[in-house]
Amino acid sequence: MIKLLTVALVAGLVFESNQQDSKSPALSKSKRPCNYPTNTRCWTDWFDRDDPGGRGDFEVLNHLRSENPGKICANPVDIEVTTLSGLSATSTGDVFHKMDTTTGFICRKTDQSSKKCNDYRVRFSCHPPFCGGGVCWTKWYDRDDPSGTGDWELLKNLRKENPDEICDNPLFIEAVTTDTLTPAVDTGETFNV
Repeated sequence: MIKLLTVALVAGLVFESNQQDSKSPALSKSKRPCNYPTNTRCWTDWFDRDDPGGRGDFEVLNHLRSENPGKICANPVDIEVTTLSGLSATSTGDVFHKMDTTTGFICRKTDQSSKKCNDYRVRFSCHPPFCGGGVCWTKWYDRDDPSGTGDWELLKNLRKENPDEICDNPLFIEAVTTDTLTPAVDTGETFNV
């Protein structure tokens, strides 16, 4: 039995700078041949620019960017905060003034019953192309159904039916079944390449 397959391609799209984001003209929807799935993202290094003395522990995004140029993407999608020993911020019992991808993290002593904050570190989650590698995946394509001769997901046909969506020189291809998303190589079927 021939299983129904769907394919996605890795586009050979290389960026000049890993600091570009979706607002950059180089990455406008009409210029990029690939999608950036919401589950594809990376984490920056950990940052700890402030100690909990003075008014508290201030890991503010604009200060972190100034001190670490090019190391934090333009539009982080998530923030993670832990103590220096790795304890999650939410399990410390401290009250936080800010903990978001716009401001960063602020723990003020005045908000704490103990009048002190733990020493925290932060990192930010980013989408491609910031994650490096200079490649991204297209959306999934399923143009043919299995028939007596097979399931034909030919690149030339996919390009014709989806103009300007697939780059000129794809680097990789991934194929999975449409029902269970089983990788094609794990189906036991033979492929003609």
